[in-house]
Amino acid sequence: MLIAIQVINLIFQVYTLMLFAKIISSWVPQLNDYRIMQFVSYYTDPYLAFFRRFIPPLGMIDLSPIVAFISLNILQNVAVHLVVGLVA
Repeated sequence: MLIAIQVINLIFQVYTLMLFAKIISSWVPQLNDYRIMQFVSYYTDPYLAFFRRFIPPLGMIDLSPIVAFISLNILQNVAVHLVVGLVA
């Protein structure tokens, strides 16, 4: 059970880092030319687009990544609790 929880946490941590990299790349557009950032964008853009449909930007400030991080954290907690519940 402990290994399953560690794997779940690792997956969510990697995706959180990918989201963070995507946000940083929006501030430094030259980063988008690298293949790694194209990979990151491919997997993070659909997730961020989901929140952007419901949370419009306030001028130049986009609050959707904050909600995306919070939602990802909630999903991580639910996934861990499901694994614990299945084993217990």
